[in-house]
Amino acid sequence: MIKKVGVIGLGTMGQGIAEMLAAKGLDVVVIEVSDERLSYGLQMIESSLDKQIEKWALTGAEKKLILSKINTAQGYEEFADCELVIETITEDLEAKREIFQRLDSICGENTILASNTSTLSLTELASVTTRPARVIGLHFIYPVSKIDLVEIVRGLKTSDETFAQTKHFVEEIILKKGVMVFETPGFVTTRLICLLINEALHVLEEGVASAEDIDNAMRVGYSFHHGPFEMADRFGLDSVLAALERMFREYGELKYRPSFVLKKMVRAGHLGAKSGVGFFHYDKDGDRI
Repeated sequence: MIKKVGVIGLGTMGQGIAEMLAAKGLDVVVIEVSDERLSYGLQMIESSLDKQIEKWALTGAEKKLILSKINTAQGYEEFADCELVIETITEDLEAKREIFQRLDSICGENTILASNTSTLSLTELASVTTRPARVIGLHFIYPVSKIDLVEIVRGLKTSDETFAQTKHFVEEIILKKGVMVFETPGFVTTRLICLLINEALHVLEEGVASAEDIDNAMRVGYSFHHGPFEMADRFGLDSVLAALERMFREYGELKYRPSFVLKKMVRAGHLGAKSGVGFFHYDKDGDRI
C-alpha cells in the first residue's frame, strides 16, 4: 500500500503533483536543487490553495491539513522509506539518470521509481539502476488537479507487478484514470498535443488567423479547455520545443519539426506563463491578463 510518496522537483508539474497527493491524504516528501526554488515551489502551492479558498472550493482548515502533509527533504536519504518516488525535473536525460542512480542506492528494493517524463526513454533511465523492473513512467497532465488522466508508461523491463501496483495507486488511491502506454517518444498525449500546437503555429505563421482567434476556434468550436497557444504557454514554450525536437530526432518525420516562431520565442525568453509572457501575458500567479 502506497502511503508516502517522494516528489523530486517543484516546478510547475512538481507543484501540481505534490499538492494533489497531499490533498488525497498522502504524506509527501519534496526536494529541489536550491532553497530558493524549494521555497518558491511551496509558495506557489500555497497560492494555488488560496485561490481555491477564494472560490469556496476549500476551507482554511483543509489548506492547513494539505500543507502539513508536504514535508521538505534536505537530502535524498529522506526518500529511503517512500513506497513511491516521482521524479519531475526538466527533460534532461543525464540529470534524470543521475537522480535514478542515487535513488537506487538509497530506496528499499520494493520502492517504485517513477518519472513524469513526457518524451524520454524509461528503459534508458531504468538501465542505470539495479531494479529496472521497478521503474515506470507516471505522466501527469497539466493542470494536475483538474485533469483526471495519467499515462502509465512501461519501459522494456517494467514488471507486471510494478504496473499493477502503479495502476492500483493511480485508480484507487489518487482516483484518476490510468492508461497503459508502451514506451515510445511522446507517448500518446504529448505526441498528439505537440502536433496540434505545431500545426497551430504554422497556421499563425501563414497569417491565416491570429493566435487569439485560433485559440477561440478550438476552445469554443471543439470544447478545448484552452486553445493550442494558451496550452503551449501553460506547458512552457521551452518544454514544447524540447518535446518536438526530441520527437523529430527519434521519428525523423518532418511533421515533428518545430515551427520557427516557437524557436524564436524561446530564444527571446518568452516561455509562457512561467516567464509572464508567451503568446499571451500572465501575472505572477500564472493567471492570464
